[in-house]
Amino acid sequence: MSALTFRNHLGNLTDVIGIPASEAKNRFGAMLERTARGDAVAITKHDTTKAVLISLEEFQALVATRQTSLSALDAEFDGLLAAMQTPQSRKAMKAAFAASPETLGKAAVAAARKK
Repeated sequence: MSALTFRNHLGNLTDVIGIPASEAKNRFGAMLERTARGDAVAITKHDTTKAVLISLEEFQALVATRQTSLSALDAEFDGLLAAMQTPQSRKAMKAAFAASPETLGKAAVAAARKK
């Protein structure tokens, strides 16, 4: 089984304790207490991690991070879309679609050289 590590909501790198599924079933209370203290527990079956048990606090932090990321991407997309809705952008897109493959190739090479 490979060792799992993750960065918790406090930013600390944390090793995940692996427990076979049969042991997890028999010792669920102890696992729950470990996660309440901030540990994460990997539940394994045939030496392969199948699930990870984390505290509600860790779960809420993960969800909040994901929502923040999605909100930021939404805002970035909306900004890019709005920037493309100008007469100048429409004219440029019309020219790009009408351009020959040779013209597009030259433009791509020129753009790559700028970087």
